[in-house]
Amino acid sequence: MTTSCDLLLVVMDSAATTPVESGDLSLALAGAELIDLAAEDCVRLADNRVLPGSRRTGPDGLLDGAVSSMVREAPFETVDEWLWRRGRGLSWRYVDALEADGLLIRPHRHRLLFRGEGRTPADSPVRRAAMERWESGEAVLVRLAHSLGVERERSARPAAPVGDTVHVVVAAVDRALAELADERDKREHRLEDAAADNRQRGY
Repeated sequence: MTTSCDLLLVVMDSAATTPVESGDLSLALAGAELIDLAAEDCVRLADNRVLPGSRRTGPDGLLDGAVSSMVREAPFETVDEWLWRRGRGLSWRYVDALEADGLLIRPHRHRLLFRGEGRTPADSPVRRAAMERWESGEAVLVRLAHSLGVERERSARPAAPVGDTVHVVVAAVDRALAELADERDKREHRLEDAAADNRQRGY
């Protein structure tokens, strides 16, 4: 499976202790897609911009969609622009796709997964492979999960170093997550100010 699918499964497995906002997860999934596509030479990163590469050969509807939607004319997208465009609603698309493949199930009892979601990973070879990748300290998966606040057990082996492409993408994910958190804070403050105004007016 792809890094995006593995990341989603790891996040959902850890959500009982570390819930993740769907918007945050969407940005990280878009970053995971970009890293996988760069590893396949389907895209190239140059001066923080995403340039088209070779055609994809493997069947994967979500990654195929990522490639087909990319900007193919200069000056191309920045990595940050890719994350915001591609990441819009991406976590729900992955949830729906994995559920359609039988990799997610709807439990009889509601359990908190990534915030607001009600599906859980099925016991499958795909999930076990994702957990094995996670527990082995695979660098890309660990870095992206860390950006979301999801950490491995302290006894696990340390993550291996990563290359320049991963550094660039993860740094962009961290910037986007910080920007999203700032927007949430501003929205919350606006709501609090509006509520205070209403109380002063007697409402």
